[in-house]
Amino acid sequence: QVQLVESGGGLVQPGGSLRLSCAASGSTLDGYGIGWFRQAPGKEREGVSYISRRGDRIYYGESVKGRFTISRDNAKNTVYLQMNSLKPEDTAVYYCAAARRLIIHWTVPGSYNYWGQGTQVTVSS
Repeated sequence: QVQLVESGGGLVQPGGSLRLSCAASGSTLDGYGIGWFRQAPGKEREGVSYISRRGDRIYYGESVKGRFTISRDNAKNTVYLQMNSLKPEDTAVYYCAAARRLIIHWTVPGSYNYWGQGTQVTVSS
């Protein structure tokens, strides 16, 4: 079993940047595909990005393409989400999730086996 802990959230002005980290313990991350999701108040959980175990498949949600970059450092057991040009509509709790098996639909929360507790990102002036 793997435990995931997100960090790096906070308050940032529109146009600013943040880098989120998803650190794992209890198991190595190189056996898992990792997804980033976000959930704003009153809205459904939304898939933001996904990176496969070896990093050879990467996907982004339409609303973050060109602004967010996902990466992983298996030696550090950590996956990152670099978020640039942040907008107020990016405000949400951001979660990382790990999937043991090959994912067909990366945006579906049920595809993942383990979740972190989330980190708040607030974009506001």
